[in-house]
This record gives sequence, structure tokens and C-alpha cells, in this order.
Amino acid sequence: MPDVPDREPTVTTSSFQVDVDGDAVTATRYRTGAATAPQPTVLLCTGFGGTQDTPAVVAAAQRFATAGMTAVTFDYRTFGVSSGQPRQVVSVKRQLHDIRTVLRRLRLDPALDADRIALWGTSLGGGHVLAVAASEPVAAVVAQMPFNGFPRRVEGRSLAGSFAVLGAAFRDAARGALGRPPLYIPAVGAVGELAVMVGDEAGDAVAGLASATWRNEVAPRGILEMMRYRPGRLVSRIEAPLLVTVADRDAETVGETTRHLADEAPDGRLLGYDTTHFGIYRPDMRERVLADQAQFLRERLGIRTA
Repeated sequence: MPDVPDREPTVTTSSFQVDVDGDAVTATRYRTGAATAPQPTVLLCTGFGGTQDTPAVVAAAQRFATAGMTAVTFDYRTFGVSSGQPRQVVSVKRQLHDIRTVLRRLRLDPALDADRIALWGTSLGGGHVLAVAASEPVAAVVAQMPFNGFPRRVEGRSLAGSFAVLGAAFRDAARGALGRPPLYIPAVGAVGELAVMVGDEAGDAVAGLASATWRNEVAPRGILEMMRYRPGRLVSRIEAPLLVTVADRDAETVGETTRHLADEAPDGRLLGYDTTHFGIYRPDMRERVLADQAQFLRERLGIRTA
């Protein structure tokens, strides 16, 4: 009989909630039908304004699940299907607390191996996993285009445009202090628009992020906290193996803020790809990047078969 090609294992999903200071953080578990307990696990952390149902995050979770681990995604409070008010507010402090709380919940799950839990994060989430791994015992870390401070110059944005975004952030912060609703602006916009991230790829980026819950608007007050956020300063404390993946033509998390992180980590590795910040999420490039990341996680989590 002719050989029958191996089929990709079927990935099943299930949702659960984690209480974080009275708010419900909603998470999704991805596993294959052949999964046996206790499983190695990877917790995925989305980027700025991202939600767990965006195509790139779903693709990453499915890819890691087929590689032999349980993948867990979640929405930060005020985003997606998690609770919290006001909506669409990025808070570094609160998001780090969300990650740590979900991580503690995973360690208590008898279906998971508490000693083989990895962290994966992209963009702002990539910065978050560096900060969390510096103080939490994890088995491995993948930081994809990690945020480590704003670049000195934002490609596609004039000085006047930068001041306009900063002004919106201060006005929104003032509204928050007074208990008023946020002053929302787009998360992603075209060159010349008032948005947190701007560029020629804005249209493609928005199309690639489209999902049932993702909204192209955020409260810009979060920018003020991010201006002081440098998670890369903590990489020397990360004991777990670290993989930093970067886009060589990234205009958002530029090389000057990210490429040195792998060298400064005790056990760091750097992989670069000839693409842009949003290009790394495109299906063709994404498959290549996820294959490299899945292999890294399999090796570090001791997974012998996919």
C-alpha cells in the first residue's frame, strides 16, 4: 500500500476565566486531540491594543499546539472579551499583573506541567514577557519584536505629528483623572493621521488584525506610561532560554532598542527576518517565523515529537 501522508493533529479549544482583582480575564486553551497530561505550555501575550482572536495570535497558538504543547491565549482587561472599564485602555502595570495572574493559574492546572511553562509575546507583549520572565520562573521565553522604548524617530511621522499624539495622550490622561470617558484615537493609521502607529502598511495592518473583537481604537493615555517602560533593562535577570525574533525593517520596535537584548541575556539567541513590523504577521512570513519559534520551544521544553 502507498504511504499515507501524516496529517496535522486536530487542535481543540476551550475557554476559561481567571479572576484578576474582580475582573474576568478570558483565556483560550489550544490542545491537540492526542495531548496527554501533564503538558508543557506556552502562554501567549498580545501586542499593543491586540486581542487573542486576531489571525496572527490564533495562528501562533495553533502552530504551537500542533508542535506538542498546550497554548494559552487571553485578553488583557478592558480588551476583547475580558471585562474591565473603561474599554481599550492600555496599562503596562495592569497588563503585567494580568500575565502574572494567568501564569499562576496555569501552574495550578493539573493538566499542565508547572515546570515547563514558556512565555511568548509580540510587540508590547514581547516587552511584557521580558519583564515577567525576569522575576518569574519560566522554562523558556520568545520575545517577538519586543517593545523596549519608543524609537528616537518614528518613521512616517513628523515632529508635529508626534506632538499631536502626545497632546492627545495628555488630554486623555486628564479625562481619566476626572473620571470622564477616554478620548480614543486609532491604534493604527496611515502616514499623516493621528494614530499611535502610522505607516504605509496601515491598510494591510488593519486588514490583518481584523477579528470579531479587535477595534482600531485605543485610549492614548497608555503612551505616557510606555514612555518610561524599558523591559530590556531586566534581561540580564532572565534565567530561562530566550529567543528574540526581530523584523530587520521594523519601524516600530527598531533594531537599536531590540537587537542587543539577546546578547545581554544569560542564554539568549537572536533571529532576524527581512520584513517589517506588520509584515511579520503576514501568512507567508508568519509560517516561517512560527516554525523557528516552535522548534525553539520544543527543544527548550523537552518535546521530542510534534
